[in-house]
Amino acid sequence: MPIYEFRCGDCGKVTNYFTRKIDTEVKAPCEHCGSARTSRLVSKFARSYTRADIIDKYGDPSDGGGPDAYRDPRQIGSWVEKRFEEYGMDLPEGAREMIDAARDGELPEPVKDL
Repeated sequence: MPIYEFRCGDCGKVTNYFTRKIDTEVKAPCEHCGSARTSRLVSKFARSYTRADIIDKYGDPSDGGGPDAYRDPRQIGSWVEKRFEEYGMDLPEGAREMIDAARDGELPEPVKDL
């Protein structure tokens, strides 16, 4: 199933459009603001990385890991989860959403610029 991506000309956000067939004429409205002023993007190729892949690349933060141990947002999320668990606290919903989004490849703006 193809996934098409469109950037909104009004709000600038990206909309994903799923379809069951390849369609070169597809046009999707913005899912954020509803604008019809969207333009199709060239989609990025994505590869999923396991926790082991990340540890191999950046090191394990639990044993010092070196200077790059927290370079990947998925590692930072793991560290945050461990700290909250150690203190017996529930992870705030907003933090949970950001960690899950980072694991799916959606990085917060400040992290994208690193």
